[in-house]
Amino acid sequence: MQTIAGFDRIGEENAFAVLARAGALAAQGRDIINLGIGQPDFPTPPNIVEAAVRALRDGQHGYTPATGIPALREAVAADLLRRFAAEVSPDSVLIVPGGKVTMFAAILMFGEPGAEILYPDPGFPIYRSMIEFTGARPVPIPIREENAFAFSAEETLALISPQTRLVILNSPANPTGGVTPKAEIDRLVAGLEAHPEVAILSDEIYDQMLYDGAAHVSLLAYPEIRDRLILLNGWSKTYAMTGWRMGWSVWPGPLYERARKLAVNAWSCVNAPAQFAAIEALTGPQDAVTAMLAEFDARRKLVVALLNELPGVSCITPKGAFYAFPNISGTGRKAKPLAAALLEEAGVAVIGGPDFGLLGEGYIRLSYANSQENIRRAVGRMRDFLEG
Repeated sequence: MQTIAGFDRIGEENAFAVLARAGALAAQGRDIINLGIGQPDFPTPPNIVEAAVRALRDGQHGYTPATGIPALREAVAADLLRRFAAEVSPDSVLIVPGGKVTMFAAILMFGEPGAEILYPDPGFPIYRSMIEFTGARPVPIPIREENAFAFSAEETLALISPQTRLVILNSPANPTGGVTPKAEIDRLVAGLEAHPEVAILSDEIYDQMLYDGAAHVSLLAYPEIRDRLILLNGWSKTYAMTGWRMGWSVWPGPLYERARKLAVNAWSCVNAPAQFAAIEALTGPQDAVTAMLAEFDARRKLVVALLNELPGVSCITPKGAFYAFPNISGTGRKAKPLAAALLEEAGVAVIGGPDFGLLGEGYIRLSYANSQENIRRAVGRMRDFLEG
């Protein structure tokens, strides 16, 4: 059977493969501590769950507009105005089934043979996977430890060529936890004025997960690029709603209709009761979010301190998200074999840095979306393994 060649270029997100292997080992009776998958270990707040239940009981069982129900798009716009003083029309908001859908749509729009798309490296692996699927050339933006895992405006701008169609940015970042400061974003936006033909996809899914006084700078704050800016966000991380598959995006006028048509062709609409739950998440009490962030902060400090005690390991303190990205080059081991051995032999699931890009070698990613007790146990097992 002959298939389209492009499908052979699709990669995947190895965190799910590690999750499956960890599950298989656990099913065999092994005690596995999972610091691999990037999802909050908290339940979705009860008021959000109840909103979905109420919607089901009220008969919200049918199709909705492909772009999302108006009340939800209005709630997203109001939330952006409240948090960033960014005026966004609800008519530019598209509700999608998870954050990946926005990057899929954006990369599909701009990627084709002969085009180039810039993306963070190390970064979320689906960026590169989708770029390669479209036939475009992936151009990595180096994300360096010596720069606190923030992107460099100078390096990014230097990579833009006449073939560049899209630049993908991510702050706070996966897998590094890096947060790019406002001054650097200012420099990037100023430099982009010389490249008006280049679109920007800003992945801001971790925008509320910030620590040590770090502030999120949304690219919505820059009117000079709003006509070519695609914003990616959603409910998965902030509200512990990974399995609900709820995301939202903001599209510039010329691209919104294309994104709407893609929605009609691909998924028709997003789950109806989940949209009512998403309204409650944005408009209801935020106490659970505050509590989750406080606990993530405590875990962040704990995991960094423990990692820095391991032989051959050093770890800078992440400013955002819920990941640590320790440098393991001092162990003398390659990252992916080390990650595999930690799972199989020590019962600790982590992700090897190369799964996030070419510059990920020498690092592993740990998600501290797990209990402090499990973090202590996991790093203790890592110590025993490295010293054994």
